[in-house]
Amino acid sequence: MAGASEPAPVSTKQQQIAALAKQAPQMGFPSLNHHLDLIWLVEAYHRTRKDGAPGVDGQTDQEYGLALLDNLATLLERAKSGAYRAPPVRRVHIPKGTGHETRPLGIPTLEDKVLQRAVVMALEPIDEQDFRDCSYGFRPRRSAHQAVQVLWQQVMDLGGCWLVEVDIRKCFDTLERAHRRAFLRQRVRDGVLLRLSDKWLQAGVLEEGERTHPEAGTPQGGVVSPLLANVYLH
Repeated sequence: MAGASEPAPVSTKQQQIAALAKQAPQMGFPSLNHHLDLIWLVEAYHRTRKDGAPGVDGQTDQEYGLALLDNLATLLERAKSGAYRAPPVRRVHIPKGTGHETRPLGIPTLEDKVLQRAVVMALEPIDEQDFRDCSYGFRPRRSAHQAVQVLWQQVMDLGGCWLVEVDIRKCFDTLERAHRRAFLRQRVRDGVLLRLSDKWLQAGVLEEGERTHPEAGTPQGGVVSPLLANVYLH
């Protein structure tokens, strides 16, 4: 239509969210889901890894992509209306590299990965304004190599010191969900996104044909799980 303005790109919307979050560090965002439109979901799809194993439905990227826009439009409508039902994650166990101990890894369906990525894209600009500068895990444009470099520099400045390594055992498996909800709600009051985050925690786990519903934790391997863990940590 002549004279009609083009919709703002996803990056511009994210910058707007980040600017508001930085300007109002105590504000809880009552409405974020209006940013999630078809363009947003297409971007989320492109940001989602496609080379992973399929989830419980067995659907591959090639199959989903045959009718990509129709599939994403349907996904968007279900997510916003509350009709979306989060499928259980398929659990496998991978070696930890320390003896015979393994780490449980949850594999969401492709569609669930895309929706989780879309939600992360809305929440991340807010949380990145709040997180401490000393936090490096699972954050955009940050890496373990950067953390080691900063640590090395601090040790050199001190002329030597003791270093203590602490590992939170089974961190993702033991996050207390009531606390996680309370922490998330400090900055996010959007009913659609809060409802989705609860659905992912309640979706359950499918392992060797048996479905269980853990009472704590967030599935390790889920796209949204690292962000929720960082909110909890902060």
